[in-house]
Amino acid sequence: MLPNKLKLEFQQHLARVKLLHEKDVAEGFGQVMLPHALARKYPNADREWGWQWVFPSARRSKDPRSEMVRRHHANEQAVQRAMKAAVRLAKLSKRATCHTLRHCFATHLLESGYDIRTVQDLLGHESVEITMIYLHVMQKPGIRVRSPLDG
Repeated sequence: MLPNKLKLEFQQHLARVKLLHEKDVAEGFGQVMLPHALARKYPNADREWGWQWVFPSARRSKDPRSEMVRRHHANEQAVQRAMKAAVRLAKLSKRATCHTLRHCFATHLLESGYDIRTVQDLLGHESVEITMIYLHVMQKPGIRVRSPLDG
């Protein structure tokens, strides 16, 4: 889910990424790896804007499978390092990772009154039992179900 508050910023990000892609294409690059059947069916799709990464890598690199130089998605470790730096900068006393954000998201949804099946769907859990782990927050004092009349 993309918050409405971030819509403009995200559109600006995509505009920057599109310029980067156009520059790559102009320099003879700009291809992404597509699944084999799709690559055969649409031989030029690998250069089309719609198939490009939303969060591309800062640098192009050689794909070890195809030997082609292309831009891959942003490295997961780069995101983890950015999170670690943000935690340090915020001087948090507790450990926090990207996965912590997932737990916070689920917990806040449940605290806000969203049903467990909605949270299950958003998190992509196969079974509701996995999602029910987050219900421990509902046992905390002060977190109650509110009447619909109270808004």
